Amino acid sequence: MARAIILMMDSFGIGGAPDACLFDNEGADTFGHIAQVNLGLNVPNLVELGLAKAAREAVKHSAKIGIQDLPKLKLPSKYGHAMEMSKAKDTTSGHWEMAGVPVLQEWGYFPKKYPSFPQGLINAICAHAEIDGILGNKAASGTEIIQELGEEHIATGKPIFYTSADSCLQIAAHEKYFGLQRLYDLCEVAFEAVKPYRIARIIARPFEGEKKGEFVRTKNRHDYSVKPFAPTILNKLKDAGHEVIAIGKISDIYAGSGISKKVLASGLEELWNATLNEIKTAPEGSLVFTNFVDFDMLYGHRRDVKGYARALEYFDRRLPEIEPLLQDDDIVFITADHGNDPTWEGSDHTREQVPVLMFGKKVIPANIGQRKTFADIAQTLAEFFKLEPFEYGTSFLSEGK
Repeated sequence: MARAIILMMDSFGIGGAPDACLFDNEGADTFGHIAQVNLGLNVPNLVELGLAKAAREAVKHSAKIGIQDLPKLKLPSKYGHAMEMSKAKDTTSGHWEMAGVPVLQEWGYFPKKYPSFPQGLINAICAHAEIDGILGNKAASGTEIIQELGEEHIATGKPIFYTSADSCLQIAAHEKYFGLQRLYDLCEVAFEAVKPYRIARIIARPFEGEKKGEFVRTKNRHDYSVKPFAPTILNKLKDAGHEVIAIGKISDIYAGSGISKKVLASGLEELWNATLNEIKTAPEGSLVFTNFVDFDMLYGHRRDVKGYARALEYFDRRLPEIEPLLQDDDIVFITADHGNDPTWEGSDHTREQVPVLMFGKKVIPANIGQRKTFADIAQTLAEFFKLEPFEYGTSFLSEGK
């Protein structure tokens, strides 16, 4: 039985969300604006698969990518662009929707202004976790707040609590002075405490270093997420006896639900290496699902346009390595969960359409146009694996015949 692979380019939007105005994101275009700033953006394999065509249809004009090298990956592909039907533009909503479960309810959010967290909530967490208090208690950049409060954290032993525009509570603590397992235990306490507030995730943010200017986050991040509200394509596959291999933060995003194997990896190079290694040994009928988080975490939120461009070029250079590992009937998807335009004001995600590229040795080429929901990917996978269809989404597996 054939296999499927999802390469999820976290935050790689291509503009043109019909409801962007509701999020104050009208005109946001992650791909287009990166290309505009970095004339000569060289992503020939993505272009060969249909990225530029999909982006042009999404925003009604061409991204200024410049002259491309000759592509090394020349497999037949379908290309299109998908709009999100979930209520929010966050990581959880985007991932769940592409897995067949749109988030149609509103998440709870903590206010950005100090203090962000209700005192009763803080008191309950501190009492249960046996800590003397917290630092932060506001919306902040994770890399900035550890520089601001890292030394005080080491001196007092108080963890750093902060939030963002997402539905989350993030807790930063020093791996050496506070302890990694202690941080994880604290996050589990917080996860239970925030349930009445409808918060999607608690995020453990361990860091290291000795003084301001030297603190850096480690790769031992861990997300504590609520479970999807209904069975996803991952659940359906696992329940049917298929192996679901989650690489990077995928398992955390789905709270481990529907996952057969969790593979820890961070950074574009390590994630690519892990993905290729898993494809080599993935059994028939399996799904390999990787989240390439650097696009979002390192470049989108930090508004690093040039860094995002170089990361895109690196991703593109690695794509041809997949081809010799594919079996005749395997299919590969490239998509994203939301936008994060690094030229946009602020540091939040942007509401955009995302690319939907599907390729493989026997894929029938087609322009699959605008998809009304990310859930079309789950519906396509359900048809591919001969599983019960979802309530939402339309399969594009046979389009082009």
